[in-house]
Amino acid sequence: MIELLVVISIIAILAALLLTAVFQSKGRALRIQCANNVRQLGIALQGFVQDNHVYPLDVNGDFSKGNYSEHHFGWMDALTHELELKINRSNWQSSVWFCPVASHPSDVPKEFFFASYGYNSFGVSTNKDASSLGLGGHNGMGNLRADGKIVFAPPVNESEVANPSDMMAIGDGLIGNSLFVQDGSAFFWRTATDDFFGSTKRAFARHQGKANVVFCDGHVESPTLQFLFEDTTDDALIRWNRDHLPHREKL
Repeated sequence: MIELLVVISIIAILAALLLTAVFQSKGRALRIQCANNVRQLGIALQGFVQDNHVYPLDVNGDFSKGNYSEHHFGWMDALTHELELKINRSNWQSSVWFCPVASHPSDVPKEFFFASYGYNSFGVSTNKDASSLGLGGHNGMGNLRADGKIVFAPPVNESEVANPSDMMAIGDGLIGNSLFVQDGSAFFWRTATDDFFGSTKRAFARHQGKANVVFCDGHVESPTLQFLFEDTTDDALIRWNRDHLPHREKL
């Protein structure tokens, strides 16, 4: 009986080790798939910049008036045209816009959870800043026009990015600070946020505490969420801002 119990215990341990290895292998494969998606978006971004010598506007509210027509309605549409994808919200899950790990939680309204990937539109800033340190346009979220629209134009020139190899461009759609991380956003942003329907736990589980990020020069990294949203060193902060400065005054 003792020998049988020992054998059963050994089998249970081996099975647990095997399941752990399978789970880790699957998670690694999904992270690689997500990183490839981000790389493809980075290629589209580089194509847009090479063609137009500016970065896409986060949102182009005046597209219907013919202003900045190459930007279409915003960065997602602009990159979709660069990739020559004919997609809409209903079939994003079969495209490079969908992270295979970012499932939509049943308790989160769909209108608040619609994107897998986000654009570093504003850099280190708040939602009240009228100027932007990111790529989505010179004006930030605080620039409210008389007609009620927030205007991000004019676009950021290619030459304004001081260090393309150290400037984050597109990443997993996360907004974060030292306390919370919000997921499901079309922004990749270091700013104040809250624990949106338990989003912090989801964000850390998504890629085991990391995020996939493509830089302006096209290379991809997977920094930790702690480095992205909590770290206040120069190395962590300068990667958000096109002038390659930390701007701690905005934290």
